[in-house]
Amino acid sequence: MTRFLPILLALAYAGIMLALSVWRTQKVLNERSTPLTERRLLSDLAPLARALDLPRIDLRVYEMPEINALAAPDGRIYLTRGLVRAWAAGQISGPEIASVVAHELGHLSMGHLRRRMIDFTGQNAVFVVLTAVLSRWLPFIGVWIANLISTAVMARLSRRDEFEADEFAAALMVKAGLGTAPQRRLLAKLGDLSAQAIAGPDWLRSHPPIPERIAAIEAAEARWRG
Repeated sequence: MTRFLPILLALAYAGIMLALSVWRTQKVLNERSTPLTERRLLSDLAPLARALDLPRIDLRVYEMPEINALAAPDGRIYLTRGLVRAWAAGQISGPEIASVVAHELGHLSMGHLRRRMIDFTGQNAVFVVLTAVLSRWLPFIGVWIANLISTAVMARLSRRDEFEADEFAAALMVKAGLGTAPQRRLLAKLGDLSAQAIAGPDWLRSHPPIPERIAAIEAAEARWRG
């Protein structure tokens, strides 16, 4: 039992940190968001709800200047103020916003949030154990190596989820009668409009390279047509 104590303590620590993170994130989202009320944009998003046989999709605007969107554990989808402003300025079209919402619906429908919570707990446990082991043999760089390994593992899992959400979104966009063209167009714009253009090795990124995402969507659509 004693030999497993560090692992059990690491898992307990990771679980507590995860619970605090989820609570803090939901609290901030609730405090800094309001319902989406732009009628023209809501009209462009209505085909998604009809395709899913839903009366509506619960969308909120999160007061954040960056262009982004996210799905929360409570099932709501948040569009950042920066994303809505880009739409209002004509930089992004309504169907392109619909592809963003469809992508986030993919995360919800495929259970990615729950899976990421489990992955996050595992990542923290791995980091704690690796730090304890490596610091004993590599006192000065052990923590850095442990962090690099755990980050790379989480990034790989996140990229897998992004590909899955992209494919779900592509299928939903086709079913809604919008097609995948808006989804591919938006991805092509992200390099200029969002923080995804940050440099760094692909294996440490949480999102796959944009050309790979576009190619995967095109390949999926080709399979469906075939």
